[in-house]
Order: sequence, then structure tokens, then C-alpha cells
Amino acid sequence: MSLYGVLVGVKGATGREGRCLVWALRWLFEFVKHYPGLLRPIAAPIGRLMMKYWISALTAIFLSLPVTARAAPVLVDTQWLEERLDNSAIVIVDMTDDQMQYRRFHIPEAVRLPYSALVRRTKSGVALRIPDRRLFALLGELGISRDHHVVIYDDMGGLHAGRLFWELERGGHPNVSVLDGGLVKWILEGRRVDNRWKQAQHQHYLRGEEGGRVNEVGLTEVKRRAARGSATLLDVRSREEYLGNPKAKRSGHIPGARWWPWDKSVDFEGRFQRHSAANLEASLEAVGVTGKDDPVVLYCRSGHRASQAYLTLRSLGYENLHLFDGSMLEYEQDRGAVLQTGTTPGEGRDACRSC
Repeated sequence: MSLYGVLVGVKGATGREGRCLVWALRWLFEFVKHYPGLLRPIAAPIGRLMMKYWISALTAIFLSLPVTARAAPVLVDTQWLEERLDNSAIVIVDMTDDQMQYRRFHIPEAVRLPYSALVRRTKSGVALRIPDRRLFALLGELGISRDHHVVIYDDMGGLHAGRLFWELERGGHPNVSVLDGGLVKWILEGRRVDNRWKQAQHQHYLRGEEGGRVNEVGLTEVKRRAARGSATLLDVRSREEYLGNPKAKRSGHIPGARWWPWDKSVDFEGRFQRHSAANLEASLEAVGVTGKDDPVVLYCRSGHRASQAYLTLRSLGYENLHLFDGSMLEYEQDRGAVLQTGTTPGEGRDACRSC
């Protein structure tokens, strides 16, 4: 493909400046094609000038293209982060379970964000994500701009960090990672900590023109997918929640959903790191997730544990993931939504034995 063809192909994804550039170049190409003789005397100096301009223009276009492959790894290790503590391009976000923990000690330069700041409760008690305008304002308050690489950690095996990771991918933030093992691994390795409250420099966070990853699904779509079997539904709650209580009026799981508990993905006896990719992928294949592009819907009771599972699957390279944010708190309130108790046919008790 010619350079002109490449530019035309990306004009719809490069913003106003990129589109203007493409149309200007298109006019120039057409002029040269019809009147080549007029440019021969000045071809050499124009060529040198255009080459210089091409490099700058193509660099700008490349940087403005939507991210199709992640620029940052989903998980980073403690050594990687320690070597970059003084890097102003990185914002570290502390999402440990207790605010007093942050006051006692935290990773140097980390700003504090409680999990509760990312969720709201409806009148019926369903936990849902906050509106985008509030999310972006919150990011700005934390000193985060779209140019920053955000590194999140907690002390819960990614249980809290996964929520912000999901939100930032949904919002199209270019670079976001989670610290594997979080504060637990950091402390056990004897790395330095701080107890001073980090005052962030306020930023004006702007959402990208192209939006983010489509990684959310609502109640209506969940029921449709469950009825048609068009996606693998993963219930990441405890086994007791999944099986249901015969004495309860509404309990059990969404019909066809497979049980894949979130906590089996974390080595809680091994510094709270994620289990090996080989074991986790084998456990996912055992419950029907056989390809990295297979459509998967994740849910729990409130979307909390499911966001950690989302993080885990993204770290393994799974792409077609959707979080049912309202999860069972919303599903159970819909009297027309069918619930199933016991095990799903084809699922054995040891489905997650290899986790």
C-alpha cells in the first residue's frame, strides 16, 4: 500500500489535525499527478522539506491512533516499579483495603484512592460504577492525566485494584498496569515505604476522542446471552453462593454460568501474586473458555470480585471480556430472570482444581 493509502486509511481515527493533513496531502498528490512538469525545477528542495515534514507528521499520526495493542503490561513487578519511583510520567495509586494502612506506610509517591470512591448505590441497593464525569474528575484530583502511566496496587490480591483497572480500560486510558503482589509482596521484599500523605497536583483529565474498550454489559444483554449461549458466563463468587440456598427465595446462579472463583487466581501463600498463566489457562479451558478471543461475561454479587477476575483474564491475554456491573444484586431483583441452583451440567466439583 502507498503512503497516501495508509494516510487515507487512518484519517477517520487521527482527529481533526490528522484529517486536515490527509486532505492536504491528497490535494498535493492530485496536483503532482496532473502537473508534474511544474515541480521539476524545485523538486530537490521540496523533497528535502517534505521528508522532514513527513517524519513529524507521521509521528503525530502514529501517536494519535487508537490503542489496539496495549502500550503497557497489565501486570508489573516490584523491581520494575522501584526503579521508576522518581519517574514523573508514572502515577502510583494506593487502593489498600484500609485508609489507616496508607497512613501507616505505603509505596513512596503513591496517591490514595479508596475502593468506595469508584462505586455508587442505587435506591434498590445495587452497586454500580460512578458516572464518567465523576470518574474523570476523580482522576484529575489524583493528579492523573491521559499522558500518565497509572500503576495501581492494593493488599487484596488485586481485588480493589482490578476495579480501577477495568474503569481505565473502559475509559480508554492509554497506559495502566497493576502491581503483581501489591503492597504485600513489596513489604515482604523489604522495599522502602513512606508514611507521608501525597498531595497530588490537580490535572484536567480529558477523555480520548476514540473512547475505550467495550468491556461492560447490562442486565438485558446478560439475559439474552445466557438464553442463546452466545458467551461463557463465569460466576466468580464462592461455591456456596454459586450453588444457592434451597431455603432462600432467590439464590443460585445465572443458568449456564460456570463457576470460576476469583480467589483461586491468587497465590495468597506466595506473596499475593497471580498464579501461573499455565495453571490459570488450564482452569479456564476446563470451564469452557478455550480461546483468548472467546466472549466471556464475568459477574459476582456486586461487580467487585468480578473486576478482579477481569484483571486476571486481561493479564493472561483474554480480549473479549465483559463485566456485568450490577451482577447478582441486580439480577436477583428481576423477577423474570431465571436462577439455577446446584451445578451446571458438565461442570464437576474440581473445575478449578488446577488454579
